Amino acid sequence: MKTFKADLHIHTVLSPCGDVEMSPVNIVKKACEMGLDIIGITDHNSTLNCKVVQEVGLKNDLFVLMGVEINTKEEIHCLAFFENNEALSEFQQYLNVHLANIPNDVQKFGYQLVVNEKEEVLEEIEPLLISALYQNINEVSQKVNQLNGIFIPAHIDKYRNSIISQLGFIPQDLEIDAIEISQNHQKNPSIENLLNNISKPIITSSDAHYIDQIGSVFSIFKMKEKSFPEIRKAFKNIDGRSIINL
Repeated sequence: MKTFKADLHIHTVLSPCGDVEMSPVNIVKKACEMGLDIIGITDHNSTLNCKVVQEVGLKNDLFVLMGVEINTKEEIHCLAFFENNEALSEFQQYLNVHLANIPNDVQKFGYQLVVNEKEEVLEEIEPLLISALYQNINEVSQKVNQLNGIFIPAHIDKYRNSIISQLGFIPQDLEIDAIEISQNHQKNPSIENLLNNISKPIITSSDAHYIDQIGSVFSIFKMKEKSFPEIRKAFKNIDGRSIINL
C-alpha cells in the first residue's frame, strides 16, 4: 500500500466567496507545491469548473476528485464526489432544478465564474450559488448514492451550516461515507465526544477559498493507487485501504 496526501475541500472562482486567484492552474500549482496527491473541487452548488481542474491536474500528476459543496434545505453543507462525467452532469442537472432562483449580487457576494485553463471566462452564473436547495439532506444523500457518489457532511464542528449546528445530531439512517471536520475543531469541545463515538471515517480538509489555504490541512489515504474506486475503498476500510488523520 502507498500513502497519499489529500485535501478534499477546495473552491474555485466559481464560488462567490472564492478568491479571484482560485483558477484551475493556480489551484493545481499550489497543490503540487504543498505535496498533495489528491484534491477535491467543491464549489458551492455547482460542478461546472470540475472538469477543467481535472484536466490541468492530469498534466501535473495530481488526482482531482470532481465534486460539489451542497447547501441543503436545512442550510447544511455537504460534500459530494462523482466518478465520471456522466454522473457529474446528471447531478448538475439536479442542482439546476432544485437551487433557489435568487440573483447573485456581485458587489455583495463576489463573481461566479466558469473558466477555462487559460483563465478565460466562459460564463458568469446568475443565480446565487450559496443559496439553499429545495431539497433536504436525506433527499440529497439519496440522489448522490443513486449516482454511486461519495457523500460527506462538511465541517461538522462549525457553529453554522453544519449538520450539528442545524440538526444537533447525525441521523442514524442518513447514508454517508465519512464526516469532515475543520482544522479548528478543537475550538468546539462539544464535538469531541461525537468524534470518539462515530463509526464513519473522519477527514480533515482546508475548505480553501484562497490559494495559501490549499493543503494547510489534509488527510492521508492509504491505498494502492490514486483512483476513485481506491478512494471509495479507503472510505469503507476495505482490503487494507484506510484514511489516517494527523
